[in-house]
Amino acid sequence: MNKSQSKYFNTAKKMDLALISLLKKKPFEYITVSEICKNAGVNRSTFYLHYETIGDLLNETARYLLDDFLAYFSPDTKSAVFNLKDRNPDELIFICDKYLTPYLTYIKDHREVFGIALSHNKTLGFEDVYRRMYENIFNPILDRFHYPTNVRQYVMMYYLNGINAIILEWLKNGCDRSINEISEIISVCIYGKDNANG
Repeated sequence: MNKSQSKYFNTAKKMDLALISLLKKKPFEYITVSEICKNAGVNRSTFYLHYETIGDLLNETARYLLDDFLAYFSPDTKSAVFNLKDRNPDELIFICDKYLTPYLTYIKDHREVFGIALSHNKTLGFEDVYRRMYENIFNPILDRFHYPTNVRQYVMMYYLNGINAIILEWLKNGCDRSINEISEIISVCIYGKDNANG
């Protein structure tokens, strides 16, 4: 990446962070270009050099958050979601330290941003991300474990909402417990005390 590209991406990152900061204070519909520019320390012409609308910035910010999140996972863990039909069933179990540790580390490192993303998940388009994950990852896994089609969405909601409840409680308490402890709590809730991975 050359110097001008680096400057361009640094400015874009400043605007992503400015939008995230503003989402903490107000709904997306009430955020203005002027506020974004002021928070990012750039002028309006710089904003319009990067984006046509605030909606374009919102889309980029969602991508920025997802890319930042995925950077916490090793290439090995990221590749686990490919070829789900050819993998052994034991490779399809994602509630384990291998996956929970990077997930929880990201949350702990980005507490405020994660909280903002959770409260604005629809605005940021994460509902669509979940839909695609359900279609391409969760549903094929549930199929491999022979869950009836008509209950799969309920099963995923049970797992996701349960894990989110633990995460929200952890965040509310200032991430007072270690990542290993939270991973253990999630595992115990999912598998029971005798079958959890420590």
